[in-house]
Amino acid sequence: MPPDAGRATEQVARQSYGKLIAFLAARSRDVPAAEDALSDALASALRVWPERGVPANPEAWLLVAARRNLMQAARRRTVEANAQTTISVALEEAEEHMNEASNSVFPDERLKLLFACTHPAIDSSVHTALMLQTILGIEARTIARAFVVSAEAMSQRLVRAKVKIRDAGIPFTIPSRPALPGRLTAVLSAIYAAYGLGWDGLDGEEAHHSLAGEAIWLGRALLTVLPDEPEAIGLVSLMLYCEARRSARRDSAGRYVPLDEQDPAGWDATMIAEANALLRKAGSFNRFGPYQCQAAIQSVHAARRVSGTTDWQALTTLYAALLTMKPTLGARVAQAAVIGRALSPAEGLTLLDKVDPRAVIAYQPYWAVRAFLLARAGDDAAAADAYLTAIGLSDSPAVRDFLASRLEQVRQASPG
Repeated sequence: MPPDAGRATEQVARQSYGKLIAFLAARSRDVPAAEDALSDALASALRVWPERGVPANPEAWLLVAARRNLMQAARRRTVEANAQTTISVALEEAEEHMNEASNSVFPDERLKLLFACTHPAIDSSVHTALMLQTILGIEARTIARAFVVSAEAMSQRLVRAKVKIRDAGIPFTIPSRPALPGRLTAVLSAIYAAYGLGWDGLDGEEAHHSLAGEAIWLGRALLTVLPDEPEAIGLVSLMLYCEARRSARRDSAGRYVPLDEQDPAGWDATMIAEANALLRKAGSFNRFGPYQCQAAIQSVHAARRVSGTTDWQALTTLYAALLTMKPTLGARVAQAAVIGRALSPAEGLTLLDKVDPRAVIAYQPYWAVRAFLLARAGDDAAAADAYLTAIGLSDSPAVRDFLASRLEQVRQASPG
């Protein structure tokens, strides 16, 4: 019985989407055309593979099909002769790569596409979203939820950015070394945002684990270009610390387990060791930045695997440093949670009260932390209200179930 064609197509699309788009777009200089060509190739696979069987190298099959789709689309368009020749030559080169070896290995151009997506000519507000869709294949509506905008608005922004890449002739190249530092912030932000989506997707195990893995791959690829850039090293360290805990985030029954209740024996010691080494290397350059600081925070948590305890005072110091460098809403809420544990729930709540109420209306971590601190302070009624809000804002069924169990605890403790 042949393999399930639908599942095989979905798997290769998830694993190879960015690599295929990057290879095609780097040669055609047209991201929307590359996306359309690959989309048609995937549709063809769903028609053909059930009849003929899944090919030995699905990625190669899709690249050849997408290349032909690009050629046909180019021929249908009325373009200048020299432009037609340019795209034809570029796409013939793509097919030659497919015929060079039986295993059809072709270059991974995602890092080049990443720098194209974060080019200064493109509005900086769309850099991360563009990378998430173009390189990782995340749908516009999913990105829109992460950025708290409508799916229609996000789709329009992404279309405009892709057209800008084509019409402005933005190069698909890794910038020269003198220009790299100025482009680095946008690239690191985009990679970390991708990892964050993979990390948060607790209930989409396979897909989100793959997304997190792709983000780590991009971080490692960046280190091959910038081996002595401490913030790039710090970002990879940060992602590895977090990834080391992935399997411990659920118990044997699949229930969500918060960090301070996880069994450190379930953390990946090898991954933690690599993260430790990278963090030490980053620190050797004496240029401390926010990604190194966040990695240092995670290293404190990781140390519980050896010491059995959490150094809350060290976390307090590190969060204070992080907020001087990058005062994001997430950092403020995390600092309040740490202060609430290290000092007192009241002091943690005081920090939460200083956050702009408009910024936290739909920010689930704020309400979860607030509920936790209120419960520790003995205000069970207010804690219950905060837990209800946090539950309503949670996308993950596992997290909702966890918060619901906490809600039930405070309700049972409340005299009312």
